[in-house]
Amino acid sequence: MAVEDNIFRQLQEHLDRQAVGFPPTESGAEVQFLKKLFSPDEARLALHLSYKPTSTEVIVRAAALEFSEEKVERLLDSMLGKVAIGWKEKEGISYWWTLPMVVGMAEQDGRIDPEFQTAADAYMQSKDFGRAFLTARPSQMRTIPVDISIPVEHPAASYDQIQAIVEAASGPFLVLPCICREKAASHGTPCRMTTRLETCLGFGDAAAEVLRRKHGREITRAEVISILQRNENDGLVLQPSNAQSPAFVCSCCGCCCGMLGMQKLLPRPVDFWTTSFHAAVDETICKGCGKCVKRCQVNAVSLSGSRKLAEVNLDRCIGCGLCVPTCESHAIHLEKNAAETIPPANEEELYDRIMAKRLV
Repeated sequence: MAVEDNIFRQLQEHLDRQAVGFPPTESGAEVQFLKKLFSPDEARLALHLSYKPTSTEVIVRAAALEFSEEKVERLLDSMLGKVAIGWKEKEGISYWWTLPMVVGMAEQDGRIDPEFQTAADAYMQSKDFGRAFLTARPSQMRTIPVDISIPVEHPAASYDQIQAIVEAASGPFLVLPCICREKAASHGTPCRMTTRLETCLGFGDAAAEVLRRKHGREITRAEVISILQRNENDGLVLQPSNAQSPAFVCSCCGCCCGMLGMQKLLPRPVDFWTTSFHAAVDETICKGCGKCVKRCQVNAVSLSGSRKLAEVNLDRCIGCGLCVPTCESHAIHLEKNAAETIPPANEEELYDRIMAKRLV
């Protein structure tokens, strides 16, 4: 047992040297989580992977003293099936990499395993993990406005327009049930914003990876647009991966989403997030109806003052734009932030930037 525990401790230390980090805790919750996800042999093989995609051939050579080529391939496939590692194919060659806890190993598409979720939650709720996750720069995800909320006088870059992102994305396209809503429903607290579960979308290599695991459902580009429109209508926040060509788009609610839930606990969530817009109110035409307050998923809008008019807390507003289309008096609108943040080109560049910040 001591030898087995040592393998998982080695894996924890190895993952902690990757871009996002995987810090230890006093309780040992991180090791208990890894035991739920990796077998001892899988943990040994994962020590030969990093956050940067590595070909099967290179991994086979690195692990040659421990595993045969056939066993390496079996272990890689097994880990992929459990969402323990990432995979993509390029020019007929398979590449593999370690995943962060979030966004990655914790997102178990296609299964709700109570024991696994208990172990994952125990680690993610630790201060050690929270510190590593929140201090990763740039953030792994960002918020983009719902299309209907983008003002004509402030045209958005293509990476801040969901329609442009989908049109530029390569296939295949995939829709998945939202793991956050599935978890909430399993705990007896169904989502207050929508009854639909199929709201998470994947594109290109990310979609191909999930389809290889036989999870999710392949859809067309037109179906992606249709689902996004329904997500916007239901009042869900659009959160893609933080890249100009994102691999996925989550549509999130404040009652179930782990990301938004963490943001709501922070006094200044914008310090830990990436967004190009913020909401603003024209008090001369605001009627104080409060619809924007109910629509906001991060508690950024309130009615204040003697006239009970809408007021936006800029420390909390993440620029999702959900408050804009429901304002009948057109008193609330989006404005571009003074400082524009240009996302990394893709996920590989994103994690290279995060790693570079860790090494400073």
